[in-house]
Amino acid sequence: MIEVHRGDSPVVLGLPHTGTSVRQDILEQLNDGGRTLADTDWHVHELYDGLLDSVTTVRTSIHRYVIDANRDPRGVSLYPGANTTTLCPTTDFNGAPIYRDGQEPDDAEIVRRRALFHVPYHAALQAELERVRKNHGHAVLYDCHSIRSRIPFLFEGKLPDFSIGTYDGATCDPIIETAVVKLCEGADGYSTILNGRFKGGWTTRHYGRPAEGLHAIQMELAQSSYMQERPPWIYCEDKATRLRLHLETILASLSEWRPR
Repeated sequence: MIEVHRGDSPVVLGLPHTGTSVRQDILEQLNDGGRTLADTDWHVHELYDGLLDSVTTVRTSIHRYVIDANRDPRGVSLYPGANTTTLCPTTDFNGAPIYRDGQEPDDAEIVRRRALFHVPYHAALQAELERVRKNHGHAVLYDCHSIRSRIPFLFEGKLPDFSIGTYDGATCDPIIETAVVKLCEGADGYSTILNGRFKGGWTTRHYGRPAEGLHAIQMELAQSSYMQERPPWIYCEDKATRLRLHLETILASLSEWRPR
């Protein structure tokens, strides 16, 4: 369920939304729309694979419809007043129900799923960040995400290719933020935004404590930059190869960074 690959780099990749595993009892509760698992961060683990030597990765195979590992475990909204999905989502990114009538998880089921799936992911992620910080004196969490570039229920218009989130600069050293923004803005043919619709999820906000040597940054990629944004969600090799060059540069910069 939790996949950890340990490396010697100061960078840790978080992969909370690439999994497509849904327990049979939960799958049977989902409606036809929910069973498409449309809101997966498709192919993101493949996109980043091999870009940085000795990087540590922490991934859950559990799908976000079971529980969202990037949401506050208390169920508090990350974006008050804006359309979003919950800790155990009952709607998809279009606002459509994903459960059969009357089959949505109740409070007791949410508590159960949190213990089974949310807690183990974050226990593993925290353990790796602590290990890396002990070895290097600091750790950089790079939280890997992607989303369809057009989702009117969540945001207006077309999402930029690179959406960088640092919770308005609170979760990492400003030099890290500046470096990543400059690299993205310098990527020819790609668009970039800092702390726009996506400022960093619970993972970034929870672990990003620069004063303690823990730095966190979220990268939300528009899926149009590397794949087909409709079923069967095909990975586009040419697009992905071009994008990977820029992602590789970003990760190398984070790995080489040292606190002042």
